Amino acid sequence: MSTAVTRSDASGPAPRTAAASGRGRDPHRRRAILAAADQVIRRDGPDAPMSAIAAAAGISKPILYRHFGDKSGLYRALAERHVDALMARVRAEFHGPADLRGRARAAVDAYLGMVQRNLNLYRFLVHRATAEDPRTRGDLGLMVRRLGEELADLLTAEGRAGGPVRARITAHAVIGMVQAAGEWWLEHPEVDRATVVEDLTCAVVGAVTGAPPGT
Repeated sequence: MSTAVTRSDASGPAPRTAAASGRGRDPHRRRAILAAADQVIRRDGPDAPMSAIAAAAGISKPILYRHFGDKSGLYRALAERHVDALMARVRAEFHGPADLRGRARAAVDAYLGMVQRNLNLYRFLVHRATAEDPRTRGDLGLMVRRLGEELADLLTAEGRAGGPVRARITAHAVIGMVQAAGEWWLEHPEVDRATVVEDLTCAVVGAVTGAPPGT
């Protein structure tokens, strides 16, 4: 992966000039750089230095930034690469064929499972990138709000949660609850994931239907 990037950047000064002018950025090269960033962050954790990412991609740090405009652009590209995939998986479970409890369980389990498998990347994006860059923080917040709106529309279409306004309040509350509980769970790995999934499923169903958790 990194060898391909090295060869591409070793081809002469023309690519560097194109990158500096903001035109002609090679999407294949960008994907290779993002793959190198993934590898380094997974290996070194959320505090991985930009210099290590550049080295893994076979380029210098200034060239790394040029491909994305600046460090903020790199953060946002990584967020799009991973958070979009996470949201798409959760969204698919929302719209699955199961009943409400089955869909809630599948969505919660998909979310926690993907976070658990990509823990360093999750912490890099949700903790470091959002702390360092307001635009990344805004992008991630918008993604979460959009997911809440989609869930609200689904609840409304199914005649749940007592109407459109209450459906929106409930949907955004549910999204925030799952996200916050997931953050807590990441700090308590001794708690079995199945337990967290089951308890969160009960809480989600209770919030949507008004039934006490566990019923």
